[in-house]
Amino acid sequence: MTFRGLSLRDLEYLVAVADHGHFGRAADACRVSQPSLSAGVRKVEDSIGVKVFERTSRKVMPTRVGEEVVRRARAVLAAAARMMDAGVESSAPLVGTFALGAIATVGPYLFPHALAPLRDAYPDLALSIEEGLTEHLLIRLREGALDAVVLSPPVDDHGLVLIPLYREPFRLAVEARSPLATAPTVALGELDPAGAVLLEEGHCLRDQALTLCRASGGRPRHTAMSLETLKAMVAAGVGYSLVPAGAVTGDTDHGGLVRYRTLPDDRIGRTVSLAYRRSRDRVDDVRQLAAVLRQNRPPATVAIAGFDNP
Repeated sequence: MTFRGLSLRDLEYLVAVADHGHFGRAADACRVSQPSLSAGVRKVEDSIGVKVFERTSRKVMPTRVGEEVVRRARAVLAAAARMMDAGVESSAPLVGTFALGAIATVGPYLFPHALAPLRDAYPDLALSIEEGLTEHLLIRLREGALDAVVLSPPVDDHGLVLIPLYREPFRLAVEARSPLATAPTVALGELDPAGAVLLEEGHCLRDQALTLCRASGGRPRHTAMSLETLKAMVAAGVGYSLVPAGAVTGDTDHGGLVRYRTLPDDRIGRTVSLAYRRSRDRVDDVRQLAAVLRQNRPPATVAIAGFDNP
């Protein structure tokens, strides 16, 4: 399949016109004359047989089919940039582009601690971050759209390698006026499962909490879309919940309406790991990333013995 005489430069002209909405400004941005830029855009239109832009006396804007052409041109240019990065990326870890996924109950609490040290250590890293549910992120990882994913096992790890980052115990979040807030000790087996607030289906934290609830019998009735909403529901007196220590900033939350209690068994918690494809040709970058994330983990989390080095 030929490229019909088109060059990447022609596609850059096309995208520049779409971005600036004006041929003159697009030519200035590309540092070429306007006739040269117009000729490149016209070459694209002639080659694919569609009119990409609607031209008026005041504005230039993509046609309906032109919007799709511009979108695909952007994708081609991005793929070409990634190809050019390949040689640089092969010489050193965490240089060039890296697509990182993170589950919603970890990313917002890990990244504020880890991103600045990561940028300081690897200034040539172009990091993109995607948040989502575990299964969606695993699909994206296996398809190659993501380079690695921060998640919490257990997961379907077929074809994957998991690097443990840290362990975080669960804290019991209760409404400040609840008797549980001042009880001498709190044990999960003494709690009414019906009063628990859990995350919606798809969150691994929900599954982990459900396992503990089943151990005591019963099933929770209340759900939340996010960990922060879950805390707000506890503050409103809806019920109690289990919150990972990495998402807890002190003994109280929501202006004192939420009280956090430490469970007597510190083994009640979860592991946070970094997953990547077993078929990945280079793993140094993932290991270096894991080292930074582990060293700059949220407070109240625990390093996993034997994994202090990448």
